[in-house]
Amino acid sequence: MAATAVRYLRSVGAPTASGAPPPPLLRAVRDDERLAMDPAEFRRVLGHFATGVTVVTAYDAEGPAGFACQSFASLSLDPPLVAFMVARTSATWPRIARAGAFCVNVLGADQAALCRAFAVSGSTGADKFAGVAYDPAPATGSPRLTGAPAWIDCVVHAVHTGGDHLIVVGRVQALGAADDGDPLLFHRGRFGRLVP
Repeated sequence: MAATAVRYLRSVGAPTASGAPPPPLLRAVRDDERLAMDPAEFRRVLGHFATGVTVVTAYDAEGPAGFACQSFASLSLDPPLVAFMVARTSATWPRIARAGAFCVNVLGADQAALCRAFAVSGSTGADKFAGVAYDPAPATGSPRLTGAPAWIDCVVHAVHTGGDHLIVVGRVQALGAADDGDPLLFHRGRFGRLVP
């Protein structure tokens, strides 16, 4: 599935830095690259790192698509790049890849229910956008969720392998933020908020 997404991005001429080498070929993780580690222990320990929560959205021929994502980060100021990680098994990622663009919606402290709605697997057929207000982000038209305290509108710049995930790099086309409101945080399997 991941290789198909990369082939599609190449076929539509997804923007890349001029003169940059072609993206690496995607491949499965070999057995000798796997660490003998209990996945539950890995999640437990890494769960101590608090993160913000986002919903990554796109708009393709089928309509709006999106998924909850806590693995989002700023990457570069010049050029302006951000990154998020997505499981290779994601049913939503191929739709974002086909769109070639996405909007990262940073969720606020009161948007835990919205996060839960977008955390459902896209393969279930559930309409994640049912009752969700949004408008098109200015540069790409990707869904910009109403009430999100910040948004980053991007085109897909590059896709890299990262074990059982893909590392998606986006080139920022537009962005905006409200100056008030607390972020939604995720820590040790629970949502939280900043406390003064």
